[in-house]
Amino acid sequence: MNNKFQRREAGKKLLTLCMILLAVTPVFAQGGATAISNAANDIKEYWDPIKLILKAVGGLVGFIGGLRVYNKWTNGDQDVNKEILGYGGAMIFLIVVPEFVTAFFA
Repeated sequence: MNNKFQRREAGKKLLTLCMILLAVTPVFAQGGATAISNAANDIKEYWDPIKLILKAVGGLVGFIGGLRVYNKWTNGDQDVNKEILGYGGAMIFLIVVPEFVTAFFA
């Protein structure tokens, strides 16, 4: 009987501690608008170098894709059109996406 009483009291103490913690936690929280504003400013600060890197990667993908297409074309492969569409789509994606993201954060 004494063991059940101790468990019940320990459970009550734990529940009380959790309720106090839940009541006090919002006091220490940072404002949501401030956090979002800080994150947007950080993204704006780093976006121009990232955009340049993405364009460089798009150019590199386009160059490698061009070499692969040329190699398949000179060898008489039948999949040249698939290669052109695949690498062309990837290159266009890597070049166009930074412009859309810039417009989103402007």
